[in-house]
Amino acid sequence: MSADLIIHGHIVLPDRVLEDGWVTVRDGRIAAIGAGDAPAARESRDARGSYVLPGIVDGQTHSGSKDGYAGIEIITRSAAAGGVTTIVDMPYDNPDPLASLAVLKKKAAVADKTAHIDVAFYGTCRKGEGAARVGEQIEAGVAAFKFSSFETHPERFPRIPNDQLLEILDELARSGIPAGLHNEDQEIVAAATKRFKNAGQTGAEVYEPSRPAAAEMLATANFMELGAATGAHVHIVHFSLAEGYELVEAYRDMGTRATAEICFHYLKFTNEDMVREGARLKVGPPIRPAPENEMLWEQVLDGKVAFVTSDHVGWTAERKSGPDIFACGAGVPGVETLMPGFLTMAVDERGMELTEAVRLLSLAPARFFGLYPRKGAIEIGADGDFAIVERTNWTFDEAGLHDEGKWSPFHGMALGWKPAATYLRGELIFDGKDVIGKPGAGGYLPRVTPAEPDSVFL
Repeated sequence: MSADLIIHGHIVLPDRVLEDGWVTVRDGRIAAIGAGDAPAARESRDARGSYVLPGIVDGQTHSGSKDGYAGIEIITRSAAAGGVTTIVDMPYDNPDPLASLAVLKKKAAVADKTAHIDVAFYGTCRKGEGAARVGEQIEAGVAAFKFSSFETHPERFPRIPNDQLLEILDELARSGIPAGLHNEDQEIVAAATKRFKNAGQTGAEVYEPSRPAAAEMLATANFMELGAATGAHVHIVHFSLAEGYELVEAYRDMGTRATAEICFHYLKFTNEDMVREGARLKVGPPIRPAPENEMLWEQVLDGKVAFVTSDHVGWTAERKSGPDIFACGAGVPGVETLMPGFLTMAVDERGMELTEAVRLLSLAPARFFGLYPRKGAIEIGADGDFAIVERTNWTFDEAGLHDEGKWSPFHGMALGWKPAATYLRGELIFDGKDVIGKPGAGGYLPRVTPAEPDSVFL
């Protein structure tokens, strides 16, 4: 039986690069991998000289912060243009967080109708409900849970008190499903912000000191202790400080099921960039002064970071500008630049093996969120999701973004890897210029395998 599709190129497998190889897809799944004589296929893609990666799995996106559920179509369109074939979306949508089975079903239905790629979900809990709705969300396939130690809105983005969080983590410990944390201490940040505002200081230069390192580390230590007490898998969704990864590793060495990822903007930028660019680089926790970004790279290269994500938020340029830094939106678009940016800085500039860089972008998050073996690697039986990437020097231009905001903090970045095509289950959805896949080509992707709390470090 002939395959539906064969792609020729340098095939990036989990353990090696199969140069001048090929991979075939039948009925949406990878059917064969090899080199030399190739089998017959109804459709052929000659990508010789280019690299064929597994579709990237971006484990941290916020589709609904600005546009509500309409953001699913927008973010997945942008993701497809960046070689991303799966996103794991955060639960803090506008106006309601994903904190119940009813909301999950509603969001999943929108994803099935409008998503260009596959979408897995974080769930969460409402303040005051404890663990009452945890089980129904796990049963429906949420990939992980997300909480925050800093409250930006009492309903949409609440802070769950420690007594309730202890109850929730105790319930999650039984399932092994990870619990992620936005790690900033409420009281420290609120007090520091108030001091600057009262002094009339609202420029970009005061944003980083308004969210001091102590806030980040204290919130992290608190969450680690809750994980140690319950046996839950506790996970930090971003650090701006290298010492954060050391703290998580110390808890892991003591037997706590603890992990932490990194967002690419912390590796690329410094607070000096943020002061110059203003709210375009406002994120939480804040980007720190140099050389913290280089110290973060050391954590990545030493294997202390679970995986790499974008933390994409598609704010408009207007929402990211103004004289009052505290009034501007936090978060940056990054799903479309995640893969070419990280490969350029990790492989080209720091000598990381390509297979390791791809593991951090695809296999590690797929395993963490229970999406492997369907996602995350070019292996027989996996979905036929591919990012074809050319080795070429080019400069990223925000005008070419497939996100409706048409701005990016990565504008002008020199890159050495360029997305040339994206396939979802063997179907071409991005041709190197345009996203040609239709809304609904992707959809809701439930967790497919049990929790593997230590898998990303095996």
